[in-house]
Amino acid sequence: MHDLPGSRLADYRATHFQYLVQDRVATITLDRPERKNPLTFDSYAELRDLFRALAYAADVKAVVITGAGDNFCSGGDVHEIIGPLTRLDMPGLLAFTRMTGDLVKAMRACPQPIVAAVDGVCAGAGAILALSSDIRYGTARSKTAFLFTRVGLAGCDMGACALLPRVIGQGRAAELLYTGRVLTGEEAERWGFFNRLCEPQAVLSEAQAFAALLANGPTFAHGMTKKMLQQEWNMGVDEAIEAEAQAQAICMATRDFHRAYEAFVAKDQPRFEGN
Repeated sequence: MHDLPGSRLADYRATHFQYLVQDRVATITLDRPERKNPLTFDSYAELRDLFRALAYAADVKAVVITGAGDNFCSGGDVHEIIGPLTRLDMPGLLAFTRMTGDLVKAMRACPQPIVAAVDGVCAGAGAILALSSDIRYGTARSKTAFLFTRVGLAGCDMGACALLPRVIGQGRAAELLYTGRVLTGEEAERWGFFNRLCEPQAVLSEAQAFAALLANGPTFAHGMTKKMLQQEWNMGVDEAIEAEAQAQAICMATRDFHRAYEAFVAKDQPRFEGN
């Protein structure tokens, strides 16, 4: 990525998708609706670089990712990614799979909560983008599928075997990753993949409203919560309790914590500033 304005990303101009910041909420829109918003080598790389840069952005406090038209993302473009992959040697293939995994790492490492607004097709790498988000809003007509086995690949793509069982459980994850079958919207909500279902015309606005709620909250503390949700996967309970003691002590040293107390004493609503 180039031309990033230091630690401010409100004015960043994306090349391979739409990017808009309003009221400290960045909305990323995959924008190839005629093809159901597939990913390309370039869009993978730009998304990875953007999420890496968001770790240092002072003016973006929450992120929404969605797709243009009536679909979220159909995964890797058949002609621009799948075809070329069949002609690469092993070093080239490994460079590609590491790059796609780096996108997930960047999404998990950026401190801003990420809300996915999912309608229509959410397949392959598109399903991984939704899975890698912190919160998922969907629609009854959405169709989520981890399609990798349908093209002769393993279900262990971009961290799916680590992330999906933690969201919906081991047995359900195994079923989806072995079969590649479609998870309907209502089933996805029932299984816990979607936090809630919305009407198609409202899913983006509701996701943005929730992101705005987070962006107006104690954003330093939200970043700490996201970091601990990630790090504690690899901890025992005793280690997690100690890590949370340290994290909470850090949050108690922030001005936001003092603002909340002062507002409570004054019987007012706190105005958080993320410091």
